Amino acid sequence: MPANTTASSGSTGSAGGGSRKKKGRRARLIVIVLVLALVAGIGYGTYWSVSTVRASYPQTNGTAQLAGLDSNVEVKRDSYGIPQIYADSDSDLFRAQGFVQAQDRFWEMDVRRHMTAGRLSEMFGSGQVETDSFLRTLGWRKVAQEEYDHVLSAETKKNLQSYADGVNAYLKGRDGKDISVEYAALGLTNDYKPVKWTPVDSVAWLKAMAWDLRGNMQDEIDRSLMTTRLDAKQIEDLYPPYPYDKHKPIVSEGGISSLSGKYDPQATPSDGVGSSTAQGATEGLTTQLGALSDTLDEIPSLLGPNGTGIGSNSWVVSGKYTTTNKPLLANDPHLAPQLPSLWYQMGLHCRTVSATCKYDTAGYTFSGMPGVIIGHNQDVAWGFTNLGADVTDLFLEKVSADGYQYDGKVKPFVTREETIKVAGGRDRHITVRETNNGPLVSDRSSELEKVGQKAPVTNAAPDRADGYGVALKWTALEPGKSMDAVFELNRAKDFTSFRAAAEHFEVPSQNLIYADTKGHIGYQAPGKIPQRKSGDGTMPSPGWSSAYGWKKDPIPFDELPYEYDPKRGYIVTANQAVVDEKKYPYMLTKDWGYGTRSQRINDLIQSKIKGGGKISTDDMQKMQMDNTSEIATLLVPELMKINISDKDVREAQKLLEGWDYTQESDSAAAAYFNAVWRNILKLAFGDKLPKEMRVKGECLNVPPAKSSGPLDEQDRLVRECGQRAPDSAQPDGGDRWYQVVENLMDKPDSDWWKTSANRKDKATGNREELFARAMKDARWELTAKLGKDITTWNWGRLHQLTLKNQTLGTEGPGLLQRVLNRGPWNLGGGEAAVDATGWNAAGGYEVVWVPSMRMVVNVGDWDKSRWINLTGASGHAFSAHYTDQTDKWVNGELLDWSYGTNAVTGSTTDTLTLKP
Repeated sequence: MPANTTASSGSTGSAGGGSRKKKGRRARLIVIVLVLALVAGIGYGTYWSVSTVRASYPQTNGTAQLAGLDSNVEVKRDSYGIPQIYADSDSDLFRAQGFVQAQDRFWEMDVRRHMTAGRLSEMFGSGQVETDSFLRTLGWRKVAQEEYDHVLSAETKKNLQSYADGVNAYLKGRDGKDISVEYAALGLTNDYKPVKWTPVDSVAWLKAMAWDLRGNMQDEIDRSLMTTRLDAKQIEDLYPPYPYDKHKPIVSEGGISSLSGKYDPQATPSDGVGSSTAQGATEGLTTQLGALSDTLDEIPSLLGPNGTGIGSNSWVVSGKYTTTNKPLLANDPHLAPQLPSLWYQMGLHCRTVSATCKYDTAGYTFSGMPGVIIGHNQDVAWGFTNLGADVTDLFLEKVSADGYQYDGKVKPFVTREETIKVAGGRDRHITVRETNNGPLVSDRSSELEKVGQKAPVTNAAPDRADGYGVALKWTALEPGKSMDAVFELNRAKDFTSFRAAAEHFEVPSQNLIYADTKGHIGYQAPGKIPQRKSGDGTMPSPGWSSAYGWKKDPIPFDELPYEYDPKRGYIVTANQAVVDEKKYPYMLTKDWGYGTRSQRINDLIQSKIKGGGKISTDDMQKMQMDNTSEIATLLVPELMKINISDKDVREAQKLLEGWDYTQESDSAAAAYFNAVWRNILKLAFGDKLPKEMRVKGECLNVPPAKSSGPLDEQDRLVRECGQRAPDSAQPDGGDRWYQVVENLMDKPDSDWWKTSANRKDKATGNREELFARAMKDARWELTAKLGKDITTWNWGRLHQLTLKNQTLGTEGPGLLQRVLNRGPWNLGGGEAAVDATGWNAAGGYEVVWVPSMRMVVNVGDWDKSRWINLTGASGHAFSAHYTDQTDKWVNGELLDWSYGTNAVTGSTTDTLTLKP
């Protein structure tokens, strides 16, 4: 299953599966295609199609009864179907929110809760058993239940229950076909029927968020995989240190107070004490860790491919530098393109804010979850980007039938039995085993039973016998209060209450930016971030020794970095380093984003300020669409120096003359440069990586792993094919690779620039020769894709966005996809640009993550704020609001964002009154 897929009727959770299963899945898909063809009015059956579609559309005008309300609730929708809810009590507000979201998006909600609970097989059959098994092993739903039972506040649980009651009021008396067209199709393949929503269904969604934003787990695996082909120095070359001298961290003022020993945003930065970088007893695992990587690829990744691309831009500018004289705040999270969009826009308004009705907030939330995640209330605005803290570690475990070894003794596993119900098939049963470092993820794959079979360890390590197991330690597997934090953020009045809410936002760890109507701006790094006893989390650790693992307590919240009204007058967060590690005593991660986007935003803000101008809402919007390629500014001058003899390649080279490095959709220069960049990466690095990191199906003839010297005999070569999904393969071309290449630019004879045919012969060449070959390869690659006539080339024809329905639209015959999916759209922007329409250079040019929404908040003058969603408010495939915002999103436009009562009334086109 692609990494940005929630679920699909015919996908599997592992690489296995026989032809009989495939035939069965295809038969089910054909039935679904025929049904959806009828539903869409294709062929015949028009009467049934109209009645089926209309049955699932939400009522948006008139009156409707909603059991449990204390008084009437109004749901006002604008011309884009975006709802604003008005109520007189918290319980009425969240009950109505549940009802309205179920009207628009219940299919999406239902699939999500089955995913987080490891119950996709109940909807989609045996193809999801392996995925469910892995998710049951992680135990998201179990932890969410523990949070609800023992950790969350009484008020949060009351709000969750009100929300669930609203969802269930909508479901009552409705068959699946009355809820969504997808249920009408699914009903012909099994007898699945939606069941009641529960509060824990909402809480579990936060675990899916945390999974996709979990930090450097993939980097930890990749470094381990590299040990089969590369030495320690070569791996270090591919993971260079963060360039603090060039790309500013988020927090550049303040430090650790010499008086209190705590982080103080006003303190003079200290020298800091640094953090341990010991590698520990193991340097890495063998290529069998690729099996774990394959498993991770198959797990539904709701937010996008995990890695440096998963992130966001957010920045806030103080009123002293804005045309409004109040702060302006921008945010655009970079996540997987989905249909419907991950985000749901809405407003939650108490008619009178009081002790019994506390909310007047609007913004972006998730269907299936009460409250608002990103947005503003009447006093403060806030935005999120991914902090990227290292909150996961893999542990090698010496296991036996009796348990696992720890400090020379065998400890028994904690076990639980799980039953997976399968639509149209027999139940499956699994046993989950846990060590003190977490669940044994290696139990979910026959290959993983031998993980660590050849891992280099010290002589003190226990005998490996048949190999070591692999356990996953992750902060999100411990009950926390993140759901409390959502409601507390919605009620925040000032920076003090904002920070108090942030303290409870434990997972996923996010950068939180802030602005208020009194003119203050701020930043807080929240999250439950572990302190390690040894090592730095960049490689798997030995689980059999108490010298490793995590300390009892995470980094104290009061010692996490924050800023309040910094002197520079603005704050930028875009997944760069939070604070200079030399000035901070704790390790947050060793795997930051490398700061290309953040520095570009810093430069854009500074250029405006230094020029004596002030920043407007229009300026903020324009910055969000900045598509400058920073790697092009480095490479193009060098590419233009190369003497090219081939006239066709020289013709393409001339496209780069005078190019301003912007990546507009219609730019031929952007198309050619990005193709050159892709081929530079492949020649210099991609062909030297192990198969577990290369694109699935791309094959090379190679010597055995770590074989030294040239091979003279062809029969000693091994045919080796890549194993990774295109959107998660390496080198992905993100700004880590920008830094890798920049570090090598003054080393033209580095071994990285040398190439050989299929790794058979001794590598030869230099940087100039490799660049020349990359320009040639790019010319003929684009000739194949776009035609020989370079005047017809443009970046958008290569760099396309297709919005796919996240369940039944992700696989199957073309007719099914045409019914449910939309696109393609030709896009500008690019990898590591501010307009981050990301693509994976190893896999191709297709857009794999996007600014999933954009907003510019005009603090204090809220009705002058602007916003846009990637798709639309509705999850109904034939609704007018399915993708009615997408064209504007593509063009960089924003919609007016009504908030105040008068503004909302003026933009309202439909009003539904919900009555007790």
